[in-house]
Amino acid sequence: MAPAGARRTRRAVRFAPPAENWWWDRLAPSGSGYHLLQSDSMLLVIPGPGPARPRGQRRAARRAKRLRPPGSRAAETKAKPGASPAPAPAPAPAPQQVPDPGWGDRIPLEILLQIFGLLVVDGPMPFLGRAARVCRRWHEAASHPVLWHTLTLSPPLAGRRAKSGAKAEKKLLASLQWLMPNRLSDCHGVTPDTLIMLARACPQLHSLDLQHSMVESTAVVSFLEEAGPRMRKLWLTYGSQTTAILGALLGSCPQLQVLEVSTGINDNHTALQLPVEALQRGCPRLQVLRLLNLMWLPKPSGRAVTPGPGFPSLEELCLASSTCNFVTNEVLDRLLHGSPNLRLLDLRGCLRVTPAGLCELPCQELEELHLGLYGMSDRLTLAKEGSPLLTQKWGHTLRELDLCGQGFSEKDLEQALAAFSGTSVGSHLALCSLNLRGTRVTPSTVSSVISNCPGLRYLNLESCRCLPRGLKRAYRGPEEIRWCLEQLLTSLPAPS
Repeated sequence: MAPAGARRTRRAVRFAPPAENWWWDRLAPSGSGYHLLQSDSMLLVIPGPGPARPRGQRRAARRAKRLRPPGSRAAETKAKPGASPAPAPAPAPAPQQVPDPGWGDRIPLEILLQIFGLLVVDGPMPFLGRAARVCRRWHEAASHPVLWHTLTLSPPLAGRRAKSGAKAEKKLLASLQWLMPNRLSDCHGVTPDTLIMLARACPQLHSLDLQHSMVESTAVVSFLEEAGPRMRKLWLTYGSQTTAILGALLGSCPQLQVLEVSTGINDNHTALQLPVEALQRGCPRLQVLRLLNLMWLPKPSGRAVTPGPGFPSLEELCLASSTCNFVTNEVLDRLLHGSPNLRLLDLRGCLRVTPAGLCELPCQELEELHLGLYGMSDRLTLAKEGSPLLTQKWGHTLRELDLCGQGFSEKDLEQALAAFSGTSVGSHLALCSLNLRGTRVTPSTVSSVISNCPGLRYLNLESCRCLPRGLKRAYRGPEEIRWCLEQLLTSLPAPS
């Protein structure tokens, strides 16, 4: 057995400050404005205040001080014989010690996001869940939405013991309850069993967003059969299986209020055949219908088209497209003949719709009308007349009007925009956004609109060939629009 002295020596050495830390005070001495961050394989010299020594070294020094022999402390405090005790100096106020947050808290958030991003290429779990428990800074970084882009809810990896059915289901449901409002989007490989379990376990669920998600159509159909009667909102990305999903939707979602179908990143050149009349009968409470950038046409209904019941509650219809589509006056009438409460109509890219066809719609209080043609007016023959029909019908309620790229003549636009120069004071204060980009609007017409619409907050005059140079741009805010009016008034010829 080793003697007691040897045991004490080995014990003291074990807790002594490590000799290899001599470089700590040499590389970042006190008052230099730099401090060190040490990890397993690297040493970082970072500007800013920091501790003079690593936390482990300070802890070892305190332990070594506590383990000194008992007689050494008494010897230090023992007074000399015959000497009067010196008066004890007044204790200086101890400086307030700020607790060291640790090196993890001193790494900037941007660097942590870059590091974490390299570790979640194959999915954020389980790394981010574990990293969030390290400290507050790591929790903040692990919760950033930019890291939550891919997630798998598949069974355990090979080699791990799978949980029992009840435990696995309970854990999956707990994950879904947290992920749905916080992180769940862009799903891939969702099976029918998963969506059915979701529908049964969440009886209050009424909205489902499947945009840009690779979900089997059978899974969505099974979900709608289970949860369809309570569904209020549904977002889809168009694909080869959209027709089957819409077929299930028609007979199981009578309470649906919002339906949006849009294209994904990959263009699909196969036109969607939309059963307009069947959709009106199956979803009578629909308030918002969006078919975004989608090539579609109404499904043929035989030789004689029987008018459907319409959408009596519809308030928004968006058929915007960046390419040519099949929307005509007749198609628009089939959709909106029973929609008197329409407030927003977005027909950007629908060049086959004419002002005469729009005037036949039953809605009388339209607030937003978007008829812009973006990137397609140069190669097409556009109508030069008809714009006054639009402002005569809806000029008293329009808040936003988009005529970008339309081919109406100078005289036609002057007559149309004269509706905002109205008769009674205050009757045309609703207009706040006007897009005339690429049109033949004249300076006198624009100045008249600005003068009679004090609520105007956005005015786009880009590429307007009849306007002076320097004024062909977009104006945002009352100050910019007021400056535009001043410049237009100075450019107009003086009356003779």
